[in-house]
Amino acid sequence: MNEAPACRIAILLPDMRGGGVERVRTELAAEFLARGCAVDFVLMQRRGELLDKISPGARTIDLDARRLTGAIRPLAAYLRRERPTALLAAMWPLTSIAILANCLAGRPSRMVVSDHNTLSSAYAGRGPIHRAMLRGSLAATYPLADGRIAVSQGVADDLADLSGMRADRFAVVHNPLVFGDDDGGEAVSWPRGEGARILSVGRLKSQKNHRLLIDAFAIARRRRPMQLMILGEGDQRPALEEHVRSLGIEKQVALPGFFARPHSAYREADMFVLSSDYEGFGNVLVEALSFGLRVVSTDCPSGPADILGHGKFGRLAPCGDPDALADAMLAQLDAPHDPDRQRARSAQFTTTAAADAYLRLLMPAGNAPVHGRSRAPAISGEDI
Repeated sequence: MNEAPACRIAILLPDMRGGGVERVRTELAAEFLARGCAVDFVLMQRRGELLDKISPGARTIDLDARRLTGAIRPLAAYLRRERPTALLAAMWPLTSIAILANCLAGRPSRMVVSDHNTLSSAYAGRGPIHRAMLRGSLAATYPLADGRIAVSQGVADDLADLSGMRADRFAVVHNPLVFGDDDGGEAVSWPRGEGARILSVGRLKSQKNHRLLIDAFAIARRRRPMQLMILGEGDQRPALEEHVRSLGIEKQVALPGFFARPHSAYREADMFVLSSDYEGFGNVLVEALSFGLRVVSTDCPSGPADILGHGKFGRLAPCGDPDALADAMLAQLDAPHDPDRQRARSAQFTTTAAADAYLRLLMPAGNAPVHGRSRAPAISGEDI
């Protein structure tokens, strides 16, 4: 007879498109399964490039909801029917929707929400009415959650300001390293030519400001040969491709799309660059460190400066300044480099520690299945 699972954790997401949150959830789910918990991926729509990365032992539940408000009733029905031990929801406004559904179902599950971006930055352009709705929904729903997770202190402070709650009511749990230099990964084709290989990975959306990176690259390559590859997919692709053409650098820049396992791109790159206007954490920086790469990032809120030890593990440049970013890229290519030191930094962000921290919130007091370290991963500015 099969042993009953220690718990059932429901992981709620919009879908499984290729983003950082989705990657982190697949890693945490594998760890939860290894500790004897059952896992359900509850998706508004069962689609996305990372569906095949869900562990075989996990179930996938399709709510078939095209709109956020359309997810409330099917989610509540699932919670009443299955009564999972805990529901883990990510990314407002889906977090607030999940809290409402759990209440509608009679609160059968512990409710834990996590946010992975500074919401005030993410929605800065939506206007005062949207801002009031954001504040109101957080203030009304987040106190009803059993646990609230922020991926960096900056995200926690932002959520506290928006919700009117104290910052210490948000647990800071840094994202774990999703993968490392452990297998071949999918092959990539770099642009033809000579020079340093510059890599960036991230969804092609305005937050990531790949246009800034392309401008900085165009400036930097006037001073030394280099190639640029940007991995990811998104609605900014047509504009970015047109911008590359307008600068006449089509032969030096490649945008080959989304890769679920971009190991070979990391392994073959000389430097990684993040050009975002804002981040919640910056998972890709930890990935780049795990491959021992040189790293340059915009000094955006919130996460990159902490991950890079405020400049000890990578160079920081002002946001929105292509000349400054180009200078940082060139300086970092010429700076002394210790790949082992970079890898050691990435090793501070483990799935085991992140799972410990999540389970302490997801499970009733004292019942969390613990494996390995029991301390949540912490950022330290100390050199290694």
